[in-house]
Amino acid sequence: MNLKFFGRIVLGGLMLAGLPLTSMAQVSVDVSVNVPPPELPVYDQPPIPGDGYLWTPGYWAWSDDIQDYFWVPGTWVEAPQPDYLWTPGYWGWQSGVFLWNAGYWGPHVGFYGGVDYGHGYGGSGFEGGYWQGGHMYYNRSVTNVGTTNITNVYNKTVINNVTVNQVSYNGGTGGIRAQPTSADLAASHDRHIAAVPAQRQQEQAAHSNPTLRAGNNHGKPPIAATARPGAFSGAGVVAARKGGAVSSVRPNAPARTPQPENRAARPENRTAQPENRPAPAMRAEPPTPHAAPPEPHVAPPPREPTPPREAAPRPAPAVAPRPAQPKPEPRPAERTPPREENHDHG
Repeated sequence: MNLKFFGRIVLGGLMLAGLPLTSMAQVSVDVSVNVPPPELPVYDQPPIPGDGYLWTPGYWAWSDDIQDYFWVPGTWVEAPQPDYLWTPGYWGWQSGVFLWNAGYWGPHVGFYGGVDYGHGYGGSGFEGGYWQGGHMYYNRSVTNVGTTNITNVYNKTVINNVTVNQVSYNGGTGGIRAQPTSADLAASHDRHIAAVPAQRQQEQAAHSNPTLRAGNNHGKPPIAATARPGAFSGAGVVAARKGGAVSSVRPNAPARTPQPENRAARPENRTAQPENRPAPAMRAEPPTPHAAPPEPHVAPPPREPTPPREAAPRPAPAVAPRPAQPKPEPRPAERTPPREENHDHG
């Protein structure tokens, strides 16, 4: 059993050669969203396919190209090496946006936002099993062993000390109020391995399936969990029994959806522009009749200097009434007669 297990690890190691081993805390992927993720759907866990598999719970991932959340079904994944457990990723509110904190493999389960993913992940730690002597022992109370021939099992009742709900993010308005414990902080300094290729395959298959988008399934994905990564049909596929609430406010989608339509004008403009463009168009229509006068104003500038020159000669005819000046001429004629009378007296 051990030789077979380590044989798979050697083959998997060739595929994981590019995956970094770090001693850092949870790696935060460069994904930020303005809209809170939907609530977690409720679903049953499919039976474990074999020994050495660990349950990786489903989660809501974000896609920039479709501008929506999509559900990545929970699935069973072989541990990259013995004694390694899976710490799920989670959405956390920070600096006005929701940031995705990626999950990782490590010797201890660290902080995952207090999110109750179920099936052993009740918000803190992992109650689904533990490693001992290179073997994984499964807790039947939270693990669906089914008819699989697994003898390393036990029963332990799990008591959740946190509020059980379907909220899928930490912090912000309506988010889970949880802080990492001292054990979580210690686990953050362990050596970690990023998600294995099977987990990335699961997410890529979910991204290409339109039925898993929150806008289409309204928080109740038809494929909530799978027995194996990438197997989205046939036996082992489980649908959600209960859906989760989806936020009706979607600022990201309208902000980017109209961009391809307005790229011809201004690619950097957003939704506010198509709403404001009709307004200036309406304002431009009433002034169009007034726009006619500006056209003659442009043409007349050469004509305007000519009229003032014509206006200068026009006052000349206004001086023509000066011929009325002969009226004073008869006045001297009236003065002559008195002079003739003086001659008669001499």
